[in-house]
Amino acid sequence: MQKHDLQLQQHIEVLIFASEEAVTLQTIRQTSGIELDSGEFHSIIERLNAEYAETGRTFLIHRIAGGYRFLARSEYSDILKKLFAPKIRKRLSHSLLEVLAVIAYNQPVTRGDVLQIRGVSPDYAIDRLLLRGFIEVRGRANSPGKPLQYGTTTDFLDLFHLSSLKELPKLREIKEILQEQADQDCLTQQAGVGTALSDNNQEEMKHEHEKQQ
Repeated sequence: MQKHDLQLQQHIEVLIFASEEAVTLQTIRQTSGIELDSGEFHSIIERLNAEYAETGRTFLIHRIAGGYRFLARSEYSDILKKLFAPKIRKRLSHSLLEVLAVIAYNQPVTRGDVLQIRGVSPDYAIDRLLLRGFIEVRGRANSPGKPLQYGTTTDFLDLFHLSSLKELPKLREIKEILQEQADQDCLTQQAGVGTALSDNNQEEMKHEHEKQQ
């Protein structure tokens, strides 16, 4: 491999490695100042992935959300779920995850559609998801009032490390995440109640001790 080709490969590799978002070919062109064609770019990605496979690396460069990112190999998905599930739950509350799941699996949907499926108003959740960039307006429904329809964005794909909606996890997996979060919320509430009761008991014991003195 010539020095120029090696340097170009290294530039592509470091840009994808350092970025917090999926890196597009256009971004690499703008950053490197080199007019790469898609065929040459894909050849470099394939060459890098071949090197990673030959050296037993646990990761590859994947096409995801319209760009490219480093992701772990599929055989490590089980152990990584234990790492990423709490992070997803931390970023999205139980109700936001529920609404996001409804939109992802039924898009495009209106607020009325989400209300019919969940049974509670989705207004707050939809507004928060729009603000965070996980959903977007897709148009208007052909129904009375022509309500807005919503669908997921590339940020949603990036959050769940999906290259497309075809890779959406099974509904069972989404339900497991929601159930785990509900259990965690319950434990947190119980811990809070326990702490409050403990503090209250200590305060009562202190007052009782003061009376005895």
